[in-house]
Amino acid sequence: MDMRVRPADVLLAQPRGFCAGVVRAIDVVEQALDLFGAPVHVFHEIVHNGHVVQALRCRGAVFVDRIDQIPEGAVTIFSAHGVAHSVVAEARARRLRVIDATCPLVAKVHLQAQRYAQAGRTVLMIGHPGHDEVVGTLGAIDGPAFVVPSVAAAEQLDLPGATPLAYVTQTTLSVDDTRDIIAVLQRRFPGIEGPALADICYATQNRQTAVRFLARQADRVLVVGARNSSNSCRLREVAEQQGVPAWLVEDADQIQPAWLIGARCIGVTAGASTPESLVQGVCDRLRELGARGVRQLPGKPESVSFRLPSALDAARARVAVTSLLE
Repeated sequence: MDMRVRPADVLLAQPRGFCAGVVRAIDVVEQALDLFGAPVHVFHEIVHNGHVVQALRCRGAVFVDRIDQIPEGAVTIFSAHGVAHSVVAEARARRLRVIDATCPLVAKVHLQAQRYAQAGRTVLMIGHPGHDEVVGTLGAIDGPAFVVPSVAAAEQLDLPGATPLAYVTQTTLSVDDTRDIIAVLQRRFPGIEGPALADICYATQNRQTAVRFLARQADRVLVVGARNSSNSCRLREVAEQQGVPAWLVEDADQIQPAWLIGARCIGVTAGASTPESLVQGVCDRLRELGARGVRQLPGKPESVSFRLPSALDAARARVAVTSLLE
């Protein structure tokens, strides 16, 4: 046993890990593989977690970053992050059999942005430039739109004072950072419209609330998640904002014992696209390093679930009818 870590308690945040949108997206790929067989093509990573993507790749999912990489007529799944109108049009032109796994909460943001644009407002997207969700949302807006990634960007935004404005938000942002950006926009542009802060994804808010509670009791925090996972990165930031050293690890192999020397209590949480198996792997590694019992903190239970896309239900019905006729 590596005793470089003193016998520390390990606390698990609750909730953590998969959210309803991620569960739905993974289910879509798995059920499509069961119904149609391999290969099934997926536009972008279905969720931002390399372990999840690799597991699906082993089953026959093919992940692509361009629609023209998909054979004409092939079964194609849009990722949970949503896509631009141009992607939909390109898929239609290639006669792809599309199943849209866009998270319903991301789809809600698309609808909000479209309504603001149709009302003649310039849309400000609070989010990270280049993130799949932001790219998809901007591409769903028929009208002028700009990304606002920070308070500084909101302060520097150069638009005529009479410009009718509205804002929407990426679903995986830090709630605190988003609140600050909205405050600047409302001060600078009093007529701006936008959804309530509570409209940020429930899972994002719940996990950030849980990691704040966790960080008040731990003197180290490990966030299990992919480096390209926005919500995982925000969890690490939220923990550090509580004054606790925090690290983002993709799996147990990335834990460095030096981080944990002298820790009395190690907190562990996970991003919304992280499988629980990776969390348990981290806990096992902490035990190997000398940590003692693992205890889950109380937290807000999540009972949200989303229906699968209607295209998948229709495909399943066609398969059932074919089987009856054989």
